Amino acid sequence: MVDKLVNSEANARRIQMVENCFGTSGQPLFLPGRVLVGEGVLTKMCRKRPKARQFFLFNDILVYGNIVIGKKKYNKQHLIPLEEVQLQALDDNGQYRNGWLIRTATKSFAVYAATQTEKQEWMAHINKCIEDLLRKSGKKPVETHAAVWVPDSEATICMHCKKTQFTMINRRHHCRNCGAVVCGPCSSKKFILPGQSNKPLRVCLDCYDNLTSLKRDGNKSLAGNNNKPANSTESSGEDDSGDDEEALKESVTHDEVSSLSEL
Repeated sequence: MVDKLVNSEANARRIQMVENCFGTSGQPLFLPGRVLVGEGVLTKMCRKRPKARQFFLFNDILVYGNIVIGKKKYNKQHLIPLEEVQLQALDDNGQYRNGWLIRTATKSFAVYAATQTEKQEWMAHINKCIEDLLRKSGKKPVETHAAVWVPDSEATICMHCKKTQFTMINRRHHCRNCGAVVCGPCSSKKFILPGQSNKPLRVCLDCYDNLTSLKRDGNKSLAGNNNKPANSTESSGEDDSGDDEEALKESVTHDEVSSLSEL
């Protein structure tokens, strides 16, 4: 099916329509060999609350964005190369049903479909695209993935010290290494996480100790070979930032999810 659509006019028109829906805020999506496999609305677990997001599955990338006008206008476009993606099914938990994790080296998050059938269809189509890409490229699956952030609503106190209560003054922060919700003092250290950024990122004290220990052991091994001094990993040059999607104030319920529509 995908191979038949590679050079078809129908596929080109569909991709052009997606580009138009994102307007000038989105990146060009048409490339030779790229096929729009399907699209639909999924509930994405964001930092503050679950939100509906429009997803587009291509044979080489996964694209999603905020819904401004249903099926007409989207913004906050995100592109995820499928070669970097790993999926993990989630068990149903209360109101959160039919979900799975989308893991990448830079960002990992949970999404939910409206039904079990839609969940299975989405996961099957994404995994098929990933398998085809890796087979054609000869590459191996990415093994290191970013942590999934714990939603703010699941932590009323710091998950590190177990003492600090979060208020308007005592802000929540996320450890970029393990995803835990922690207070400022318990996330005062920063560390370079190569898969996520070339700048030091906020991490909790436990992760900082573990990462520093691993780096120290690695540097000792390297020093035995080349006698080069280890570089410092701590920096206060980067401010803590929240989910870039929090500027959008729409309210979303899980029942608003729609299905994957295939070409």
